[in-house]
Amino acid sequence: MLKAIERFDPERGVAFTSFAVPTIMGEIKRYFRDLGWTVRVPRDLQELAARSEKESARLTAELGRAPTIAEIAEACQTTVEHVVDARSTTTAHFADSLDAPVNSRDDGDVLATELPDDDLGFDRAEQRADIDRLLSRLPERDQTIMRLRYYDDLTQREIAARLGLSQMQVSRLLRKTIETLREEVA
Repeated sequence: MLKAIERFDPERGVAFTSFAVPTIMGEIKRYFRDLGWTVRVPRDLQELAARSEKESARLTAELGRAPTIAEIAEACQTTVEHVVDARSTTTAHFADSLDAPVNSRDDGDVLATELPDDDLGFDRAEQRADIDRLLSRLPERDQTIMRLRYYDDLTQREIAARLGLSQMQVSRLLRKTIETLREEVA
């Protein structure tokens, strides 16, 4: 309403209500278009989703069958991938409840039970970052031995041959380095 008041020009000879109603309706539509999404979707995908729906309806009437994604993409003058992305955003208006049933059978399974408990990838990434931080505090030779043994999975004999040491020296250095790392963590 305030935008309609600010933009209204009485000198145009149009009644305020004739100007205000479309302005207010437009602002309400813009609000829901931009802020009514549970998951924020870029505006270009929102607009492409709406355009692809219109083109799909037009092509259905024109072709007498449901159009393919490629035909819709051609009508929208974009790629198939963009149309697929845009069409997948139509479910972003509303979030699914984690208590929603997984299927139509009444077996008690809900969506929350289908989700993984832990993502081990995050744990591994954090562990790897911690290990890299600890290794960076070691002397260069100890870092090299640890990386060859545990990252490259070389045997003590192979490490010894690469570094010009004996297998016994590599064994002692590994044991000493692991002990140092344990003390560092504790």
